Amino acid sequence: MKNLKSKTLKTFGATMLATTLLALSGCTEADRVSTNLAQESDNFNVVRKVTVLNAITNDTMFEMTGKMSIKADTADKQLEIVVEDNGKYQKHIIGLSDNVSYVVQDLDVKDVDKYHYSINFNPKMWVPVAPTYSD
Repeated sequence: MKNLKSKTLKTFGATMLATTLLALSGCTEADRVSTNLAQESDNFNVVRKVTVLNAITNDTMFEMTGKMSIKADTADKQLEIVVEDNGKYQKHIIGLSDNVSYVVQDLDVKDVDKYHYSINFNPKMWVPVAPTYSD
């Protein structure tokens, strides 16, 4: 009986060790950082900027900055954005098509990754847009 318990514990321990090693080996640092960034964004802890572009006319159709959770609903061809503003929430839905694309930038990320990055657009592809303000 004692020998059976010992074998069972050893087998259980070996199984747990193998499972842990398998789980850890399948996850790269980039995967972990990507998951952490997504979770921080979905919890409204990251300031993001969404820009929706018309690829035919090179016009900026929509731009939004704030703490938001973004889901690309490919089945309905739409971008679903939930925005937090002083504890209140709003949902915005943007229709997507073959000639409409979008860019999401994380503007303010804290304590997720120690590396910096930059985003570069081909200047021949997009026409710069200067914002206009009206009172």
